[in-house]
Amino acid sequence: MASANNSTTAEHLMWKGGIQPMKVGYGKLMMWIFLLSDTFTFSALLVSYGLVRFSFPTFEGLRKNFEFSNAWWPIPERVFEAVPFLHGISAPLVFVGIMTFILIMSSVTMVLAVEAGHRRDKADVEKYMLWTILGGIAFLSSQAWEWGHFIHGTEEGLTLANGTKVFGANLVQNQYGPPAFADFFFFITGFHGTHVLSGVVLNVLVFYNASNGIYEKRGHYEMVEKVGLYWHFVDLVWVFVFTFFYLV
Repeated sequence: MASANNSTTAEHLMWKGGIQPMKVGYGKLMMWIFLLSDTFTFSALLVSYGLVRFSFPTFEGLRKNFEFSNAWWPIPERVFEAVPFLHGISAPLVFVGIMTFILIMSSVTMVLAVEAGHRRDKADVEKYMLWTILGGIAFLSSQAWEWGHFIHGTEEGLTLANGTKVFGANLVQNQYGPPAFADFFFFITGFHGTHVLSGVVLNVLVFYNASNGIYEKRGHYEMVEKVGLYWHFVDLVWVFVFTFFYLV
């Protein structure tokens, strides 16, 4: 009798196909699987950065006496201290802090868009999706400026041991310190920026479909929730990138 009951329970728990395994829509489940695989990629990049970062010596003097050199790892707050339209003013990590705030606020508006979708409020979905798109574009624009300033470098430059003067950074030479610092900056922030750009494109498509009443005809706004998962993931990853790369 007990064996029969256990068999019945096992059959009841077993997924027999359909569109909602584990009571989650197929599309949403696939998004979670994709985000899990992407987590491994970002984790590998950040772990690699940490290993290389701590394989280099750090500057042992006072921070006010810090100078860029290939002999030690640069102090991020001395590298990222510029702000647009404030030439010559040192504002350590202020601009990247503004970028972080913009991305977090875009995540908030995405939450509001998903909540509006649950209420099937077409106007609110459009409004908050538009704000999310604008936040993503603002972040990408800020990152493009930061890349430009990082590549261009400062007026002082860095004189290498062979007498060559280097301005800015690329994948071969780096004014701010060891070339590996610039390599990781371009790869990690560039990889994340590509995700943000993809998210903006997806958000535009969802905004277009919502404006044309496609989700109203379907009777649900699940697609808003799917792209919302992706956007929150992008936001969360940036928190780790900001912590590891700019603060450590």
